[in-house]
Amino acid sequence: MEPWFQLYCPELSFRLSRPKVPAMRADAERNKKLIVQAAREVFATAGLAAPIDEIAQRAGVGTGTLYRHFLTKEALFEAVVIGRVEDLVEEARRLIAGNDPKAAFFKLLSQLVQHGDGHKDLMDALSKQSFDLQKAVPGLLVEMWNSVGQLLEQAQLAGTVRRDVQLSHVQALVSAACTAIDRQGGGEGLERVVWTVIIDGLRPKEA
Repeated sequence: MEPWFQLYCPELSFRLSRPKVPAMRADAERNKKLIVQAAREVFATAGLAAPIDEIAQRAGVGTGTLYRHFLTKEALFEAVVIGRVEDLVEEARRLIAGNDPKAAFFKLLSQLVQHGDGHKDLMDALSKQSFDLQKAVPGLLVEMWNSVGQLLEQAQLAGTVRRDVQLSHVQALVSAACTAIDRQGGGEGLERVVWTVIIDGLRPKEA
């Protein structure tokens, strides 16, 4: 004889009899965190060209373990870059809520352009040398650029950025700078000069 709940509530019977999906084991979760942290460090200096073996070695796991969490190197790279953008969005929120509109815009912009060997992954993504960040996380990227736009408006009201500069101009500057720096091989000296030219061009003549 069938249990009473199968007679009167078959959908409940289905839910009760359906096997549960096991949660990720603690050691697997730990390995995933180690892989992502190692990837952030390696991709930051080498970009997508970084060898997957180096990431696995730095994380202290085998390549098989790495691929069980991320099917391809590109998938791992994408996860790392998305994390970078999430960090930028959080930083932008903090700057918007702060009380330093004269400097806030340039602080965030410097993280998009003047990142040395520490953010080559983000540079590759913003210059579209790796994957299309816009397609991967359109909402997150829109939020980041909206935050840049808010900081731009605050800086213009504070008199530290030219009034004729629009967000689209800033986006073009960032994309062009990232692409040019990447093609020229980067380097702290090159990035410092490019950054200086950008901020000089953005500031009002009287500033």
